[in-house]
Order: sequence, then C-alpha cells, then structure tokens
Amino acid sequence: MIDTRRLRTLRAVADHRTVTAAAAALHLTPSAVSQQLVALENEVGHRLLERDGRGVRLTSVGKILLGHTNEVLAQLERAEADIAAYTTGTAGEVTAASFATAIGLVVAPAVGALRDKEPGIRVRVLDAEGDQSLTMVLDGAVDVAVAVEYRGAPAEDDRRLSRIPLYSEPFDVVLPHDHALAENEVTVADLAGETWIGPYPGNPCHDVIALACEHAGFAPEFAHSSDDFSAVVALAAAGAGVAMVPRLALRAADLSGVVVRPVAGPQRRVFAAVRRGAERHPLLLPLLDALQDAATALRRAPV
Repeated sequence: MIDTRRLRTLRAVADHRTVTAAAAALHLTPSAVSQQLVALENEVGHRLLERDGRGVRLTSVGKILLGHTNEVLAQLERAEADIAAYTTGTAGEVTAASFATAIGLVVAPAVGALRDKEPGIRVRVLDAEGDQSLTMVLDGAVDVAVAVEYRGAPAEDDRRLSRIPLYSEPFDVVLPHDHALAENEVTVADLAGETWIGPYPGNPCHDVIALACEHAGFAPEFAHSSDDFSAVVALAAAGAGVAMVPRLALRAADLSGVVVRPVAGPQRRVFAAVRRGAERHPLLLPLLDALQDAATALRRAPV
C-alpha cells in the first residue's frame, strides 16, 4: 500500500526540483524528505528520482506515479470537501493569497460580501505575487490563490489545480509628460530603445511586458525596478523612463505628471485557483462565488 504522505512529498519535490526546497515547503527536514522518498521507492520497486545538476528530476516511472499522485490527491480533496459539507457546513477559516492590486479590486469586496452572507467563514488574506500564490496553494500553505497568467504558469488543464477566470485587463503605456510620443498613438514597437521602468524579474507582469516586447522585436532595458506600480508611475513622471502598467493598477497612482496611452497586445489575465477537488469544499465555494461576483462587478464598472 502506497502511503499518501509520501505521494505529497513526491509532488513537492517534482514542483520545487530540489529536496531542500521541497522540505521547506512541507515544513520538514531534508533528511525526512529523503527518507520518505526512499520508502516510496521501496514501495513501488523503482527509482523515482535522478540527479539533474544541483537538483533532481523524475525518472520515467516517477512521472507515471506523479500523474496518478495528482489524481489521488485531487480525490482526497473531494473526499475532505464532502465530509466537511456533511459534518460542519460553512463555518471555519479560509486562507487566500493574492497580489496587491487584486486584493483591492476583487478579494476585499469578496471578503466584505461574505461577512454578510456567510458570517461563519473567516477569510485570512496574504499579499503574494501571482507566481508565489500558486506554489503556496500546491504546497497546502493557502487554500485559494488569485493569480496572473504568465509564461511558465501551470497550464489550464494542469491536473493539480482547478482554475476560475476572474477578469482581464490591458496594459497602458505610461510616458513622461514631455516625451516625444506623448501626443501620439503608441505601439509596443515604438518603445524600442527606451529606458524602462517595471516590475522585478519573477513578477508575472515583468514577464508579460518582456514577452510583448519580444513579439515587437526587441528586449526592454529595465533601468529601474519596483513591484509597486504607483512607484513606477512616479519614476515615469520624474522622467526616468517609460513603463507599461496594467490599466486597473493605474487607479491608485498619481497620473498628474505622466501621459497614459493605450497599447494593443499585452493583457493581465487574472484567475482564482484551488487544489483540484477542493473547489467543492463548503468553505471555499462561497469565497469562489464571491470572487466571481466581485470580478463581474469590476468588469461592468466604468474604467
């Protein structure tokens, strides 16, 4: 009989690519993770991992077992959801991780709505970038992620996650008020050779911007970096460079010193994600519904 705790360990190692990182995510010691993996290999009778540079990767048998692991763990999530629905109803705590802009736009309104509709549900909110929040869901550190589509994100058909689309928004170009393009329509290609201000590498928005520039035939030169879009706009107002900013993030910025121009192409696509099978949990369903309601109201609101 395969121990499901060891299956969780296998998935964590597959996600994080090193025993040390998997151990940190699981709140175990590296030696404990290694022991779990050795025991799992003994249970299945095959090697599951092999060295890959400084990390590890799954063997062919490991990949087969990981596919079954995703199905088994999803079914366990469904079982927990059904038992919770039968025994406890809608009373308890849910933890949600979201990037800052979405906290203001959809998470906070959803939390407010739940206080009236489901007072037994307590929502704890953590500020985390989109790529971080998905890992936190997979590791079991949080229940719900509000994340951004980015290059390298788990695919829509990833068997580990259930995804619920929330909203999408275009990026706008932010220029110093005296920029040569300030009075013109702007394309991404027009910004080749400019000095750029933008999020740090690893932030999903940095990836969206870089990919849009790649499609336009150039690589942006980021001279200034901040994950706070109000700071990005302030630097543009000071003449430090140009930027592309998600349109809804501009609501919180002081635009008095800049010119904002729409640009075709890049989009920030936002979705909620839970571990597959957990979407039926009685504590999560009301939050997911509230997030969708908040996103619907956001889409209908004038920009």
